[in-house]
Amino acid sequence: MRRNSAKVRVGGEPVTWLGANFWSRVGGPLMWRDHYDPAVVREELAVLARHGLRQTRSFCYWPDVMPTPDAVDATVLDRYEDFLDAHVEQGMTSIPTFVVGHMSGENWSPAWRGDRDLYADVWLVARQAWFVEQVTRRLADHPGVVAWLISNEMPIYGRLHDQPAAPRDQVTSWAQLMVQAVRAGGGTQPVSLGDGAWGIEVTGEDNGFSVRDTAPLVDFVGPHVYRMESDQVRQHLNAAFLCELAAVARRPVVLEEFGVTTDFVSEANAATYYRQTLNTSLLAGATGWLAWNNTDYDHLAGQDPYRFRPYEMHFGITTNDGTPKAPLHELDAFARTLDAVDFVRCRREDVEAALVVSSYLERGYPFSRPEDSRLIFSALRQGYVAAREAGLPVGFTREEDGIDETCRLYLLPSTRQLTAPTFTRLVELARRGAVVYLSYCAGDSSFQRCSWLPGLNAAFGIEHQLRYGLNDPIVDDEVELTFTEDVGDSWGAIPAGTVLRFRVGGNEHSRAFLPVRATDARVVAVDGHGRPALLRHRVGDGETVLCTYPLEHLAACTPAVNPEPTHRVYAALARIAGIRPPVVVTEPEVFTDTLVHDDGRRYAWFVSQDPEARTVRPGLDGGALRDLDSGAVLDEVRLGAYGVRVLEIVDTSADHDGMVRPATETARQSSPVQQSNPAQQQSRESGAAR
Repeated sequence: MRRNSAKVRVGGEPVTWLGANFWSRVGGPLMWRDHYDPAVVREELAVLARHGLRQTRSFCYWPDVMPTPDAVDATVLDRYEDFLDAHVEQGMTSIPTFVVGHMSGENWSPAWRGDRDLYADVWLVARQAWFVEQVTRRLADHPGVVAWLISNEMPIYGRLHDQPAAPRDQVTSWAQLMVQAVRAGGGTQPVSLGDGAWGIEVTGEDNGFSVRDTAPLVDFVGPHVYRMESDQVRQHLNAAFLCELAAVARRPVVLEEFGVTTDFVSEANAATYYRQTLNTSLLAGATGWLAWNNTDYDHLAGQDPYRFRPYEMHFGITTNDGTPKAPLHELDAFARTLDAVDFVRCRREDVEAALVVSSYLERGYPFSRPEDSRLIFSALRQGYVAAREAGLPVGFTREEDGIDETCRLYLLPSTRQLTAPTFTRLVELARRGAVVYLSYCAGDSSFQRCSWLPGLNAAFGIEHQLRYGLNDPIVDDEVELTFTEDVGDSWGAIPAGTVLRFRVGGNEHSRAFLPVRATDARVVAVDGHGRPALLRHRVGDGETVLCTYPLEHLAACTPAVNPEPTHRVYAALARIAGIRPPVVVTEPEVFTDTLVHDDGRRYAWFVSQDPEARTVRPGLDGGALRDLDSGAVLDEVRLGAYGVRVLEIVDTSADHDGMVRPATETARQSSPVQQSNPAQQQSRESGAAR
């Protein structure tokens, strides 16, 4: 299965963006007024450039740039042009953002807007399009412009929180007209919407901005990620998971906004968050990163929005006087990693395992409920966490697009709802040789509470013992699975006699198991009461595997739970399916994944979730890991607290001149199940281990 690795193209060539969202410390959102300071702007950009950043995302504060319905302020655009000149002087580029009526917790509009609707009022839509065209016409030929964004978080600005979301057709039509305005103004650079990629396909909540519907209009998709969690590992993987879902558009994914305020987090933990987010999102297919934001604003405490949202003053990667903060050092280290692997010419490797995304996440079926999509989102994310902890690189196959048929393993984590044809198709894929895993989930509301999947008995070789309208509650605070036979072999095996314990979260509806009697299936694990808990069922050339407990949902509802033992089940399933990841680390606290360069070089990432330093000994097939800096071949990998290392995978076989050679694409593809992993790893280390 091919995973998304698409990159934005500028002038026909792929590019990688690494930079920051930018408001000058002189003025913040009001920087374009008379206190615009060219010297300070140049100082600010110079600091970013010295630390490896080459892009900014910049903003047209709409009330200042368009003071009347038929005028664009020429003085403001003169200053904007000087701002772009300053970028060119530093070897940088910028991404202007047009309709900026929302910023940092406040909405602003030009006085002339009144209460007109931004999407449906024809006159106001025309004024926005005219504004976009005029600004584009002025700046399109400037070498400092690398792309365009239509808005900043338009779902927040376009409709207030107490109003219903704008209809999809209105939003998509608005977006089409705005993009056409960029092209009419002579803008040939890539364009996107700046909406945050918060559409229903990514979040499960419909805000009018459909990532699918707008995909034909844009050149990239830009998630904005500021979620808060109750679990450290889920937090570290938040941006990565959302980038995976945002790839539904089949467009390059640029992490357009992410960051932390140091009012909410210590300096050291801010560094950790940046290090983790940058590297895990890269492994999730992101190919561009724009931090929020370039500087702090201590001296703007009396200016809105900082006056009433004071924590917004300290999202900067530099202090108010331009001193680098820990996140900027992490961006600098990441920039050097990107250079070392020539990231712009790298892609994610294909995988043979997939998480199945139910269409109930994104489709409003008749009488469907918001609880449905929230349940899918949280369980799917915990399944993604478990796969990472298992060291199992996975793709996402979406029911709405048709199930990808190239995988050996299909994971349905706590999946309650699929359409009947999709479930039938998955069983057919098992007959053809795949392994299909389902963990039962009754749902977290009383509405038609139970699995909606048809024909569980035949599909899994069981006879369920359900009673209509009643749950079978989990009465213990911990689910215990005891394995009655070996599952898997070598890496990922769970030996007979192993006991795995799972903490129980959820509510009165979802804390439930599926009572079954095995018919054709084989019971390979029982719960603490001796009931079947994990069953394997031979189907044609493959098999189906049923867990009678919603392991992923139970964990998703539990704080500070990861790593938890579901990763052991996933690793064993991979072995049953004949999958061995390119690089194997048995410790769930260390994630691994690989990239391949156009010339055949391969790189392995090691991302630690351990708050303490640790050393791991990766498993490789006939290869070695080589440090990127020293060239030394390594048997073990040392990682600092929440540390990241990148190593080159090389073939240890020697040519006639005795030199160790990088693995070739041919060698890597010689075995589709157990790839020969010439594993010499180029070492690029971040954080405390660096």
